[in-house]
Amino acid sequence: MNAYIVAAVRTAGGRRNGRLSGRHPVELAAEVLNALVDQSGVPGEAIDDVILGCVTQYGEQSRQVARFAVLASKLPESVPSVTIDRQCGSSQQAVQFAAQAIMSGTQDIVIAAGVESMSRVPLGAATNAAEGKTPMIQAIRDRYSIKDFSQFGGAEMIAKKWGFTREDLDAFGLESHRRATAATNSGAFEAEIVPITITLPDGSTDLHVKDEGIRWDASLEGMAGVKPVVEGGLITAATSSQITDGASAVMIVSEKALKQYGLTPIARIASFTVTAGDPIIMLEEPLYATDKALKRAGMTIGDIDLFEVNEAFAPVPLAWLKHTGVDPMKMNVNGGAIALGHPVGASGTKLMATLIHALRARGGKYGLQTMCEGGGQANVTILEAL
Repeated sequence: MNAYIVAAVRTAGGRRNGRLSGRHPVELAAEVLNALVDQSGVPGEAIDDVILGCVTQYGEQSRQVARFAVLASKLPESVPSVTIDRQCGSSQQAVQFAAQAIMSGTQDIVIAAGVESMSRVPLGAATNAAEGKTPMIQAIRDRYSIKDFSQFGGAEMIAKKWGFTREDLDAFGLESHRRATAATNSGAFEAEIVPITITLPDGSTDLHVKDEGIRWDASLEGMAGVKPVVEGGLITAATSSQITDGASAVMIVSEKALKQYGLTPIARIASFTVTAGDPIIMLEEPLYATDKALKRAGMTIGDIDLFEVNEAFAPVPLAWLKHTGVDPMKMNVNGGAIALGHPVGASGTKLMATLIHALRARGGKYGLQTMCEGGGQANVTILEAL
């Protein structure tokens, strides 16, 4: 059985303490749920489940935040929901769980979504509130001879392993901003962005419709002046994903639902997988997950028209390009998280919305999306645009 996507939306990203910081994460999630219902025309009561990714499930994002998002939306209270955490791949995993439900025949309409207000609920907030308590027990430290796992450390290891220079990373970061600028100016994001009403400091209201993190005047000279995150390292804030507020969602349905509600699919989920590897270098796993996913799908890298590889740190997509041999012009064609932001729990369905609309705009057929994740895991989803 096939799983089809009939709508894919996202909010424009909000910078840390920026334009979206005044909106509660439950409100942001409810906005994208409502947009899916409006776009698809599917009756709310027909939705079998909502699977929502969220990484920092604490404070305003606690107590099974997906349920609160449903209750704040126009969906009836009879729609169930669940919150999941696979770190940066949380909402991409939500898609894969939803697809499994559809393909098994146990459900017909499932929303996969994600939300993260990194201004209001910073990464690590739950650990800090617990006075530094962590799942990193001594047995794990002994197994890996390490005090703790570090994504910054892993990114630096990738840069060194694959031979990238500071100049390589800066050039990649600049290109992300240039592509995001071009995509925004051309209206490439308009079909996927849900306008969010915000209140400005003077009390007036505005619609948030543009990704706030784009540096419209980015330059190599400016990037070269940014200090490394780690002393003696290569990675800077300019070559790292931005702390971002946002939400995103896709509606996934069965062939039965397509016929019953007269829906027009925009994509088909062709294949998906999730893998795990070294938790120390950790962010390198998308390289090997891509190999496994293509083999599982019976495809080659040449069968894919466009790629979305999350720009957690510049060395990750650069290493992925070097490993796969993909033409850089086919990857992150509208920019990535360095320019557009990385609202961690929402990034999976955010990238998927962008990938689907980019494929359709270019007349492409297949797209592949992959995401590095804390702990050394990676999701890969292959889509067919319709």
